[in-house]
Parts: sequence; C-alpha cells; structure tokens
Amino acid sequence: MSKLFILAFLLSLCPGVQAQQQPSQDDVRQSAMQGNAEAQAKLGAMYLLGRNGVETDEQKAAEWMLKSANQGFIEAEVIMAALYDRGMGVKNDVKIATAWYEKAAAQGHGPSLAILGKNAAAKGAVAFNYQAMRLSASKQIPTEYANKILLTK
Repeated sequence: MSKLFILAFLLSLCPGVQAQQQPSQDDVRQSAMQGNAEAQAKLGAMYLLGRNGVETDEQKAAEWMLKSANQGFIEAEVIMAALYDRGMGVKNDVKIATAWYEKAAAQGHGPSLAILGKNAAAKGAVAFNYQAMRLSASKQIPTEYANKILLTK
C-alpha cells in the first residue's frame, strides 16, 4: 500500500504526467476584457466552436477575433480573413479578407502567402487555381485555427 502511495506521489511530481488544465471560461473572459490578445482569440474560438460552456455565436466570435487581430495576433488575423471570405459573423467582404491575409503574410504566414499567390509556386511555371484554394482554405481555417488556439496554454 505504501509503495503504491509513493509511486503515485512520484508520478505526480513529473510535469509530463499531469494533465494540462485549460483555463476556465471566466478566466479567459476576464483576461480578454483586460486586452490580452491571446485570451481574446481564445474567447473568440470558444464562441466559434461552442466550447467551454459557451454557445456558438459567429458574431461574438468575430468581435473577439477582431480585437485580437487588431493587436497583431496572427492566428486571429487569419481567422478574420476567412470569416470575411465566408461572411461568418461579419458581412462578406473579399477586400477586407485580403487585407487580413496580407497582414498575416507580412509576418511570414505561409498559408496566407499561398492564398494570396505570393509563394514560390506562384512565381514559377506551376499552374494553380488560387481562388479555389482560397475558398477551400476559408472553409477549413476557422475551425482548425480555433481548435489550435484552444489547445494552447
């Protein structure tokens, strides 16, 4: 019995053994309201996906992502681009979407560079339909990036 207790105690000291505890919705909301860009993106992701006790609300998701994107949080910039491309929570506006992709591309974001046709393949002789890729990306980005944001500490 004491060996089992000692083993459990030793395992609890190992950082990789303990499960990562996600911050609560209230903690994220409080931090987001204080201007933390990552928390704003996280709260936006919660609204986008309907997670952590938050009901899905595309408009609230866009509002929080926009606050984060305006601070230069790259994942939020890319999500905002996709939201504008699709008209999710915001009015569909390809020009605004392009501006957000350009902001992310300026930070070296590879997928944004590709979506804008500014990657190496676009400069070569490779025939590629960037509009089709952009449409496909705009369907995948919000969910994939929102999940990525929620998985960060």
